[in-house]
This record gives sequence, C-alpha cells and structure tokens, in this order.
Amino acid sequence: MTCSIGAITHDDNNVVVDAEKCNYCMECIPVCPTGSIDEWRVVNTAYTLEDQFGFEELPEQQDIDTGSSDEGGMDAAIAAMLDEAHSGAGGKARAPVSAAKPETNLYTAAKPVVATIQGSYRLTGEDSDSDVRHIILNFEGQPFPVLEGQNIGIIPPGSDDEGKPHLPRLYSVSSPRDGERPNYHNVSLTVKREAGGVCSNYLCDLKMGDKVNVTGPFGTTFLIPDDPEARLLMICTGTGSAPMRAFTMRRQRTVGAKSGGMTMFFGARTPDSLPYFGPLSKVPESLLKQHLVYSRVDGQPKEYVQDRMMQEEDEVAEILADPNTHIYICGLRGMEDGVERAFTNIAESIGQQWAALRDAMRDEGRYHVETY
Repeated sequence: MTCSIGAITHDDNNVVVDAEKCNYCMECIPVCPTGSIDEWRVVNTAYTLEDQFGFEELPEQQDIDTGSSDEGGMDAAIAAMLDEAHSGAGGKARAPVSAAKPETNLYTAAKPVVATIQGSYRLTGEDSDSDVRHIILNFEGQPFPVLEGQNIGIIPPGSDDEGKPHLPRLYSVSSPRDGERPNYHNVSLTVKREAGGVCSNYLCDLKMGDKVNVTGPFGTTFLIPDDPEARLLMICTGTGSAPMRAFTMRRQRTVGAKSGGMTMFFGARTPDSLPYFGPLSKVPESLLKQHLVYSRVDGQPKEYVQDRMMQEEDEVAEILADPNTHIYICGLRGMEDGVERAFTNIAESIGQQWAALRDAMRDEGRYHVETY
C-alpha cells in the first residue's frame, strides 16, 4: 500500500520486490510493521520474483560493488557496511528482547535531512596527536528519532576522484534518545580527525551554524535493553566509546541507582587521547565501574583492553556467569581477536566453552559487536 509504483507484491509466504519497477526511493522502509524490511539483502544482480517467492530463508549477503554513483547505490552500500560492522565473530547479533523498536532509513542519500551544527568541542588534549571532537547536531524540529547504539550517515559535499558523489559515512550516536540535552532531541557524534579522511575532516572543521546533510538512522541490533536489571559489560577503544556514552547517559537519566550495573573497559593510547576522560571521572562507580587502559604511556608497559580483562579475570568471570549480562564491543576491528582470546580463557576458568556461550548470548540478544 505504501509503494506508489507497485514494486512490492506478495504471496502467502513472502513479500518481494520487483527490481524492474523499484526506483530505490526507500519510502517503504520506515513503515514496515513486521520488521522484515530490516532483514534486506543488498545485491549486485537482483533476484527474480520467482527466486524470491521460493525463498524459505534469506540467502547469504553477497559481496557488493559499492562504486555506484546513484542514490540507490549509496543506500545499498550503507546497508552492506552496517551489516558487516554488526556481525562480529560467529554471525549477526539480535536486538535485546526488551529494547525499544528502532526507526530506520527515515532519510536517504536521495532525500537527506539537513541538520545544523549546534556545537563542536575538542575532547582530546591540545598536545595530543589525536584530534577527537564532540559534535552536536540540531534537527530544528524535523523528526529524527534515534536510539542509543544506532548510526547516522553524514554526506560530505563534493565528489570523489572519479567525479561521483561521496558515499555517506556512518557514525554511532553518542547521545541518548531524548537528546544531548534532555528533551531537546539533538544528536551528538564522536568524531576523530583522520589524515586524508574526507568526512572526518569535513565534520571536524564545521563551525556553529553550519549545515550538514544526514541520512538514517541505521541499525537494529546494537541497542540497549530497557530492562533496568540488565547488566552491561562494555569494551571499547577510541571513538568506539560513542555508543557506550549514550548507554551510560540513558541509564543515568532513567534508572540511576536501580541499574543492574555497568562495567567498561576503555582503551586509548594515552590519557590525553582518551575521549571523555574528564566527564568519565564524574560518573559514580555505583553506576559505571571503569577500567581505563593505555598503550602508549612513557615509562609504562603497553596495556590493551584484553590485558586488563585478564587482570580482572574474577570480575569478568562473575559478569559472564550472570544471565542478565549484555556484552557490547565497539572499536577498531583489530581489537576483536584479543578480546575473543580473553573471553575464551576467562570462560574456561568457570567451566564454559566461550564459543558456545557467546552464540547462546547472541541468540538471546545479549552479545553485540560493532567494529570497523
């Protein structure tokens, strides 16, 4: 009923898309009542209607050529990138049972929403070689419902070396659902300036009052449980702290001392390069127990989050054994192997086989990975 050009049809089993009619407008996305549209597959060559009507399960995600310059290709590339970012070891995660249902794809590359820069603040020390900024976007009354753990796309202006429009770059939101400022529904991002980074430099150079094109929201699984008894184990590096900040602020505003507890292992090169170092010192341990880990402090041995996890083996083991625990891992993809090894060793100490425990937690919506 939503598709104005009749590209969507169905039989008794499957709802399918006729690729010969579809114009990639994405108007069908936010209204789907079943959630099925969240389980799309991006393809280089469309499946026929006969193929789709015959599906008993969705096929595996294909390898995607993201070089398309049209708007539909842009949104397909975003979906593929996000699916890959959210997979982690062992497969795709599920959303927590108690999580709020997210809105997705309200704004596309073809029809972005324009936001205004409300603030841009450097989070790392002036002497640090890492320029990380806290950037606040104001949507000025335009609807942009976004949950903690979701991503938004930023479209940098101009075109690439081949003359094609830039693809949107994805950033995790670092503010809770009611806004950076309560009930103002503005959205904050944690952005690290990367040498040669088209979008990161664009964002970090924006001034108050500048306009920016935004797509999304994206993401349906890396979400916080609304159950106040849920226990969160958060492991992050660098700007992977963005969703963890949003989770923490959500808990501060909603459940406070009634929280089931949060523990975070947060890694950076030095204290000066650790985003939100100052604000973290003001979060009480009764809400968030922090393990801040540094790998490049002069005169000290290198330490990574997996090293501290092993040092705190008893604490982590007790958390793993709790059926109310939800695990969130966010940061550079290179951190995954070390964290997996630490979990393997710690799980064995309590007589558990980590792969089996991890897969069971994933099936229950309690294990979540977002690496890039």
